[in-house]
Amino acid sequence: MRAHFVLSEIGVGLRRNVTMTFAVIVSVALSLALLGGSLLANRQVNSMKDYWYDKVEVSIFLCNENDAESDDPHCSRGAVTDEQKEQIQAELEDYDIVDKVYYESAQEAFEHYQEQQGDSPIAAVVTPDQMQDSFRVKLTDPTKYDVISSAFSAREGVQSVQDQRDLLTNLFNLLNGVNWAAIGLMLLMLVVALLLIVNTVRVSAFSRRRETGIMRLVGASSFYIQLPFILEAAIAGLMGALLACLLLVGVKYFAINNFLAERIPLINFIGWDAVLSVLPFVLAVGALMPSVAAFFALRRYLKV
Repeated sequence: MRAHFVLSEIGVGLRRNVTMTFAVIVSVALSLALLGGSLLANRQVNSMKDYWYDKVEVSIFLCNENDAESDDPHCSRGAVTDEQKEQIQAELEDYDIVDKVYYESAQEAFEHYQEQQGDSPIAAVVTPDQMQDSFRVKLTDPTKYDVISSAFSAREGVQSVQDQRDLLTNLFNLLNGVNWAAIGLMLLMLVVALLLIVNTVRVSAFSRRRETGIMRLVGASSFYIQLPFILEAAIAGLMGALLACLLLVGVKYFAINNFLAERIPLINFIGWDAVLSVLPFVLAVGALMPSVAAFFALRRYLKV
């Protein structure tokens, strides 16, 4: 009998405040979709970091005749010699942090440049003697770039030492910035959702103040009086969480799998396992957040 009464009170509350309930559902859905999206975006960035940082190399560019003639301070003693090349390669291979060492001649660098930039007007005037011999060094730990840089930057015959991670840092900083912006927007939407939940509960309780007063007179406990209002908020939040889950699944299927993955094959996008692991958390937050907000709203403001 008590369960039937609670369920009937929930139905009455949802019908009386249908517009505010709808607003709660939409705001909760948007905020939780942003929450799930920010969690997945963070996993995507971390996955991309692991993938690309594992592939980056340290490039040691060697001096050529043009560098020496142009008064490059790093090549003031002339072009690199064969003896210096052999010494640099031997020392690189002795480092524990070095996984592999690749040597690329100026001619090979010129051929690669022509393959990549063959349509550029500049490619037509570039000659092999303008390119540099170089060593491509793959590290077991890409964060140890400074060890190689400090050891070879001032070496005779070395024009410069470059870390490919620098090319990716700006990209990942941009992605992290977008992710933080999404988190900020999500927090704003959560505040809006909480305010709507509090107001909805207060309006619902005010419209049924006569019923709650009678229940108080016949000896009903505070929790029993508050329970219908808390469950109303929980149901609205859970409906919003379900809508948020549908949004996340839809974005994964339509925007990522059937659009971005086909057009940007270089990025290894997160799989369904990552999406499915976030959905239970979204549902839990969607059910608990409105319930807790309703509980404190009733205790603080209404004291039914």
